[in-house]
Amino acid sequence: MLTTRQLFQMHLGLPSVVNDPIEIIGSNGIFLTDSEGNQLIDLVSGVSVSNTGHLHPKIIEAINLQLTRYMHVMVYGKFAQSPQVLLATKLAENLPQSLDSVYFVNSGSEAIEGALKLAKRLTGRTEMISFQNAYHGGTAGALSLLGNELLKNAFRPLLPDTKMLQFNQFDDINQISEKTACVLIEPVQAEAGIILPEPGYLLALREKCNETGALLIFDEIQVGMGRTGKLFAFEHFSIVPDILCLAKALGGGMPLGAFISSKERMSALTFNPELGHITTFGGHPVCCAAAIASMDVLFDEKLIETADEKAKKYVRALENHPGIVTIRQIGLMLGVEVSNIININKLMKIFKNNHLIVDQFLFSDNAFRIAPPLTITFDEIDMTIDKIIQSLNEAM
Repeated sequence: MLTTRQLFQMHLGLPSVVNDPIEIIGSNGIFLTDSEGNQLIDLVSGVSVSNTGHLHPKIIEAINLQLTRYMHVMVYGKFAQSPQVLLATKLAENLPQSLDSVYFVNSGSEAIEGALKLAKRLTGRTEMISFQNAYHGGTAGALSLLGNELLKNAFRPLLPDTKMLQFNQFDDINQISEKTACVLIEPVQAEAGIILPEPGYLLALREKCNETGALLIFDEIQVGMGRTGKLFAFEHFSIVPDILCLAKALGGGMPLGAFISSKERMSALTFNPELGHITTFGGHPVCCAAAIASMDVLFDEKLIETADEKAKKYVRALENHPGIVTIRQIGLMLGVEVSNIININKLMKIFKNNHLIVDQFLFSDNAFRIAPPLTITFDEIDMTIDKIIQSLNEAM
């Protein structure tokens, strides 16, 4: 009989060649258990998906309860489904008034697609602006705005009339004009290695969009839902986007995305044409039930308030290590840049051997991320710090 790993290699379509996949058979909190009985420590949260940890009992309870009621019914606005309504209301209550209408989709890429369509529909314009080293997803529209040519070139032609600016370059903002439908930006560039905006940069971007009538879209797919020490990353910068995109941690471990704007703006998708954006499974009731419970956990367990303090514990312990050049941090997400005395690929193998799940960034070759579930305890942080330092020392 073929093993799960052999069947994995035979039948799964994958984005990269994986020679030694880890077979996961269980999870709890920050830990994953593999088929050999090893406990692995998750320091990436499935790329900021598992903010409330693995198998949180309150989320499992909410999923099980919804499973006894109904699963898929139909979307398109024909049925008022309680989990969708309650989640949209909960999000709106924690957002500015101009972000009070939530369109649920299945993923981050779909949230970006919906936001781009809404911006073009509202403005009647076609030019779309994004930023180098930004990641927005793999679908054709999202890929068109993605900030790395290596990932795009094989799939051209993509969407026309796109323009790419340099993140944190104030002069580039002047390229936004009356021809621009939207400016799509991560308020914190995640896959570039946790790059924070310079003081005043996002405000200048907001003002230029106001001046030209371009819509400002924030991609908070990776940085939203408490990861940065605020429920939404834009709260750090005293500005509000016109459209907000969420996914990843939104679903509490279940697949769920959303793009959010004002009710007035969102209504543009209901006419000329009707059904201006549709999705079969968007806002699946089980996913929405999990998302409601996940938000409750974030608030009740004060995970957002403690995110920065937990991250600072990593920073203090690691910043003076001879193998580390710098650490970029906001909330509980860190980009740890290593010096040239460490081979990053060798380090990744050492992390794996030491049962640490650590990940590199797509667009930062000499750095790794630390973004564990926000539920991680301070004692667990101490334990993971010891293992990270051990791994760095081995790599040196």
